[in-house]
Formats: sequence, structure tokens, C-alpha cells
Amino acid sequence: MRRLSSAALVFLLSATCASAQQPIGLEVVDGALPKSLTGAPGNPDVGKKVFLTRTLGNCLACHQVTSLKSAEFHGEFGPSLDGVAGRYSEAQLRLIVADPKRIFAETVMPAFYKNDRLNRVRPQFAGKTILSAAQVEDIVAFLGTLK
Repeated sequence: MRRLSSAALVFLLSATCASAQQPIGLEVVDGALPKSLTGAPGNPDVGKKVFLTRTLGNCLACHQVTSLKSAEFHGEFGPSLDGVAGRYSEAQLRLIVADPKRIFAETVMPAFYKNDRLNRVRPQFAGKTILSAAQVEDIVAFLGTLK
């Protein structure tokens, strides 16, 4: 069994969170989120930045992406994301980013767009999401380029 890298653990404990007031109701249909969280498609270039930013998505702390080999500190805990757009639909990717336990019950990947029924949340982050709806859509758009 692999352990979280120290970088991933630090991120999980100190991530900058987006605001959210009420519990977020995600309309899951057949193991996916078919509707955009913002009503508009995301921007893959912005999504790449969120993906790489250590205080936002910090996805490379756990995952590897060959096309981003110039970026430092690829993780080995999560699966490689090479070809992820060929394995999952946009709607499935949206749910995986927003609330991954709905698809992978045993994952340690955080729910990036969920603000209730979470464990061990520091008081200043209670009721907030890690990413905004727009940032989730941007990451989904970026993941869609990884074919």
C-alpha cells in the first residue's frame, strides 16, 4: 500500500478553499455529472494552471502526466492520467474531480467540490469547497485534452 507524499499531505491540510454557503447538491446520473457546474464549458488552459498549482488542484502531487514531464514532483500514489479522456467521459471526469468517492469508494483523493459530510475539516475551511465550480470545469476541460 502506498502512502501519501508529504507534499500531498501538506496540501490536504492547508489548501486554500473556495467559498460555498449551503451543502452542494450534485445531480449524479448513472455515475456521472452530466451538467456543467457553471452552465458553461471550462477553459483547458486555465484548467492546466489549476491542475499544476500547488495551492489549488495540486494534481501532480499524486498523479503523473507524461505531457507535463517538465513540471516537477509527479506523484506515484494516484493513477497516471495519460489517456484519461479516452477512459472516462466528460461527465464522469466532472464527478471524479468534484466527489471521487462516488465512483471510487476507497480513494484518498479529496472531493474538490463538496462542502458537507467531510471528515477532519479544519474549522476555517468548514462549509467551503477546495475549488470553485469554474475551476472544476476548467480542470475537466484540461483532462479532456489528455487522450
